Amino acid sequence: MFRALVLLVMLAAHLGAATTVLDTFDTVTVSTPASGCTVSSVAARVGNGVQLAWQSASKQKFAYASAGQGGASWDAAAGISFWVKGDGSDHLGAIEFIWNGDYGQRYAAAFRINSTAWTKVTIPWSDLIPEVSNSGNVPLDPAGVKKPSLLQNMAFGKWWYWRDDAACTYVVDDFALESSITQDTNLYRPAGSPLARVRAKLQVGSPITVVTMGDSLTDYLHNSNTSTNWPTYFKSGALSGYGCTATVINPAIGGTELRHNLVMLGKWTQVTTTPDLVTIFFSYNDWTSGMRGAQFRQVLVDAIRRVRRATLGTADVMIMNTCPADVDWDTMLELAQAGRLAAADENAGICDIWDAFHAYGSTHSQLYSDGVHLSSA
Repeated sequence: MFRALVLLVMLAAHLGAATTVLDTFDTVTVSTPASGCTVSSVAARVGNGVQLAWQSASKQKFAYASAGQGGASWDAAAGISFWVKGDGSDHLGAIEFIWNGDYGQRYAAAFRINSTAWTKVTIPWSDLIPEVSNSGNVPLDPAGVKKPSLLQNMAFGKWWYWRDDAACTYVVDDFALESSITQDTNLYRPAGSPLARVRAKLQVGSPITVVTMGDSLTDYLHNSNTSTNWPTYFKSGALSGYGCTATVINPAIGGTELRHNLVMLGKWTQVTTTPDLVTIFFSYNDWTSGMRGAQFRQVLVDAIRRVRRATLGTADVMIMNTCPADVDWDTMLELAQAGRLAAADENAGICDIWDAFHAYGSTHSQLYSDGVHLSSA
């Protein structure tokens, strides 16, 4: 009965929503990059659509859509939509906007192309994620400073931080504004201990699956981690300490920031939507790009909520707060504190890396292989 009621409410919301098509894509109104992508007109779900055939290693190549220029009607809308027919691969497509002509204010979203059937992609303004860590790049809000009406230069393509830039093809049709978008507003915040479920599995030696979101301190492929990386230590410790086999899904990418990895969240959720634990370990690149304490707390809260919604609350979430650098030993304290506060805000787990490293005092240099990344110590 409850499920039927929910479906009726969602149907009523859908019937009351209006879709305003801005571009049918019946003609090619998307620019062709100088290299890396072939843009063409093909038969679509209604009339024609625009096909984008991306070559491998084509990130930082963009195909601009002429209809992707904000206006007053955008502030009255809940977000945007378009239809996609993918190539059946596990790669993602991506779109970007520039805000008010400022390339330091960028917003992005990713979408799946793993279905060869037509699928409607609906993106509320809150899911166009700020890509840059400066203080001005805050979430879009029709009632606030960052109004969607000032979005410009919508483009299909991936910015520098994407590792998933293999060849892929998709077709898009009917770019539109949506007057109403149904969103999952459940916070999935645990009532008790934030790590109770994964701890219970460890204690009885049950297998667990862990997703390790992070930058170069977590990335297996970063050259500093070929012999020393904490996810491998975690797996070994789970086995030796608890007799527990840990499967680690590691989407971490060196050089990236937390927001970049929120854009790419749909990549690892194609592998699993039911991990036992998701760890979130960022700071250094965010700091160097301009992120500071109060804003980082907000971004971490957003990250916790997005992970919980993506996993429908099945995953325990743990913040691993700031790892200090050898030379900048105390510089990023406000980010470490932001991690503690965000974990408390959302009742997430906290692994206090900052305090663990500072316990070494004057002998801390031994912890690093290069002043930033971990040594075998």
